Amino acid sequence: MVGLKRVIVTVVFAPLFYILVKYSSSLPFFILIAAGIMIGQYEFYRLFYKERINVSILLGLICGFLLAISFYLTNSHTSLTISVSIILILVLVVHLFTFKNIESALTDVSITFFGIFYIGWLMGHIILLRGTGNGQSLIFFLFLVTWAGDAGAYYTGSYFGKHRLSYVVSPKKTYEGAFGCFAFSILMAFIAKYWFFSHLTDTDVLALGASFGIISQLGDFSESLLKRSAGVKDSSFLIPAHGGMLDRVDSLLFTAPLLYYYISFIKG
Repeated sequence: MVGLKRVIVTVVFAPLFYILVKYSSSLPFFILIAAGIMIGQYEFYRLFYKERINVSILLGLICGFLLAISFYLTNSHTSLTISVSIILILVLVVHLFTFKNIESALTDVSITFFGIFYIGWLMGHIILLRGTGNGQSLIFFLFLVTWAGDAGAYYTGSYFGKHRLSYVVSPKKTYEGAFGCFAFSILMAFIAKYWFFSHLTDTDVLALGASFGIISQLGDFSESLLKRSAGVKDSSFLIPAHGGMLDRVDSLLFTAPLLYYYISFIKG
C-alpha cells in the first residue's frame, strides 16, 4: 500500500514539475525551491524545539529565505559571501538580545546556523543550476537521477534486502538497497544523456551517475542521523507515503552541489 501511494504521488507531481521547469520563467521555479527550503528548515527546527515558533525558528526561516534570494539574484560568489557574512552576524546579534537561558544560547545559535546552511545553502544550489546555460536540462538530470536512485534503493531493498547497513541510524536500509541505488543512478544518468542531455560525454555520465549513487545515500543517512537523534521516524507527514519535505530532499541536498560544481569546474 505504501509503495502504491508513493507511485501515485510521483505520477501527480511529475507532470506539474515538468511543466514548471520547461515552460515557466525562472521566478516560479525560484518560488518553489524557496518554499521547499523554508518548509524543510521548519521541519528541521521542529526536530529540536517543541514550540511551533520561537526566535530561533523565525530567525532561521528569515535568513534561509534571504540566502535563497541571494542565490536567485546573482551567481556572484562575492555577493553570496556578503550574504553569508550578514547572516552570521545577524544570527549572533539577535540571539544576544533575545536569549532566555544563557546555558542554552550556544545550542540555539548552533541549531539556527545549521538549519540555514544544511538546508538553505545546499538546496540553494538547485537555484544556481537553473540559472546556468543548460539550466532546464541540469534540473531534469538532477531530479531524475537522484530520485531514480532513491526509488532503486527503496524497491530493491523492499524486495531483496536481507543484509542491514546500520541498525542504529537507519534500520531498514540494506546493502541490497544501496546497490540498487547505485545501479539505478547510473542507469538513469545514461537514459538522461540519450534522452535530452547530449552535452554530457559517457565519461561524465558514468562519473556523475556513480557519484550520485553514493553521495545521495550519504545525504539520506545524514538526515536519518538527525531524525534518530531527535527520536522521530519522519520529519513530518506533509507528503503521503514520503514523509516530510526534508525526507524528500535529503538526497538532493548532497547531489545538487555535486552537480553544480562538476559542471562549473570540471566542465568549465
